[in-house]
Amino acid sequence: MTTAATTREPNYDDPHSDSYVREEATPVRRPQQAEAAQAAEPGILPPLTLEQVRIPIPDTYRLPRKRPAKLADSLDFWMFAGAAANVAMQFSHPGVAAGVMESTVESGALMVHPWKRLRTTAAYLAVAILGTPEEKKEFREAVNVAHRQVRSRPDSKVKYNAFDRNLQLYVAAAIYIGFEDSHQLIHGKMTPDELEAFYQGAETFGTTLQVHPDMWPKTRADFDEYWLEACRQVVVDDDFRAYINDLLHLRMIAFPLRLIFANLLKFLTIGFLPQHFRDQMGVEWSETDQRRFEHLFLFVGFVNRFIPKFIRFAGTKSMMRDVQRRIRKQKALI
Repeated sequence: MTTAATTREPNYDDPHSDSYVREEATPVRRPQQAEAAQAAEPGILPPLTLEQVRIPIPDTYRLPRKRPAKLADSLDFWMFAGAAANVAMQFSHPGVAAGVMESTVESGALMVHPWKRLRTTAAYLAVAILGTPEEKKEFREAVNVAHRQVRSRPDSKVKYNAFDRNLQLYVAAAIYIGFEDSHQLIHGKMTPDELEAFYQGAETFGTTLQVHPDMWPKTRADFDEYWLEACRQVVVDDDFRAYINDLLHLRMIAFPLRLIFANLLKFLTIGFLPQHFRDQMGVEWSETDQRRFEHLFLFVGFVNRFIPKFIRFAGTKSMMRDVQRRIRKQKALI
């Protein structure tokens, strides 16, 4: 498995190359391998269960689907309902968290320029799913410019590199989960066959960055196995808890907006977090909170039926047009 290296992309094969990237993340094992490793090394964390690393989706009645849903069907404004939780899940990996908190690239920092970061993320999602191969390449090269500056220092607690494909795979997997969870909460729980259809093509979240297609789990069942093992690397320390607390309380935006939306965002964020992540972050969530969360999305799913599709997808379409305009005029994409 190799990725072609150009002057604008990292090199993963030649240690003597100036653009060589050593991937520090621990390779992910299958659950059977993890159990064997635990038996040999008792200090290794025990395997997790799907109930710990995914949120519960209520098996609530919804209108029957005319066809299996595709990723593109979830590119409406509801996908942002769990955006903060998804960011928190990504940052829960020590390598990703260290890269974010230590990064000197302030132009795209969430806590410094939240609206620009929102635009960049929305553009990436739109391009990953709707973009042509050429548009994805342009966006990948734009991201490379920022990622080239994000790597661990000698005094860093964790070794990381923004070009590490294992870290990018973890981030891409978390993004996919955000799409799947939000779509099911709005449109109803999918059957295994529907989940498989929805999952196909999801590798674009990784390959629009530096993840090689061979690294992406081939089936939805393979993805579950990958995510179970990947979540064993989730360890949140006090520094990250302080960082995510700022995110939960919207301390990066103006106080009037914070006053209006902070409580709702905190509720949605914790609701979209699997229990394993809540435990790591030290946040509380009761059965009453879960019922309120499910009732909220039952209501939203009902209201959603009456909102025209062109309204729900207007933001993504506009973002895609903006990316195409920027490419055409050779303007910065991020």
